[in-house]
Amino acid sequence: MQSTPSPSFMASLPFVLRWEGGFVDNPSDHGGRTNKGVTQRVFNAWRTSQGAAQQDVKEISDREVASIYFNNYWLTAKCDAVRSKLDLAAFDTAVNMGPNRAIKILQQAVGSEPDGKFGPDTKTACDSCDIGDAMTNYCDIREGIYKTLARNPGQMQFLKGWLNRLNALKRELGLPADESPDDPTLPAPPIPDLAPDAPLERWR
Repeated sequence: MQSTPSPSFMASLPFVLRWEGGFVDNPSDHGGRTNKGVTQRVFNAWRTSQGAAQQDVKEISDREVASIYFNNYWLTAKCDAVRSKLDLAAFDTAVNMGPNRAIKILQQAVGSEPDGKFGPDTKTACDSCDIGDAMTNYCDIREGIYKTLARNPGQMQFLKGWLNRLNALKRELGLPADESPDDPTLPAPPIPDLAPDAPLERWR
């Protein structure tokens, strides 16, 4: 497990933390008790891996937050293997939607087989793609997933927050975005990660 966060990770972390906010415990949020974007389940697993006693996620430290984001999301989603800006798109998606889904979206955005495994073919596709087209495709696919999920009972209430966050990401990436104001206080909870063989949804 890599312990020292990379400069590119540290440059991307403030954007994600801005949108993850503080402690929430919304009954409609599938992630459950969450603080700074880290769920109680993820925090429990992290503390166990570090040989530490269990603790309420409300008490999580900034150092633990950064370590969890770096090891569980940045490295797992292979954000260190892609170019600047595309790494932020993948990182923010990994936190909000899970690393498996982040890799699948990345693969589909660059024209690689979306199998959730970042191998040589995916690396080549990422390195050779038009970065602007890849970022646009990435955000379009992510929007489609949000709109598909919003069809489920109890999830429509989160759509505005999800899209608000996505628009902020587009602006951070230098892409055209809706004119709606960026408001991190709008509820936009994390989405459970995909099973390895689950298909990607694209809004039509």
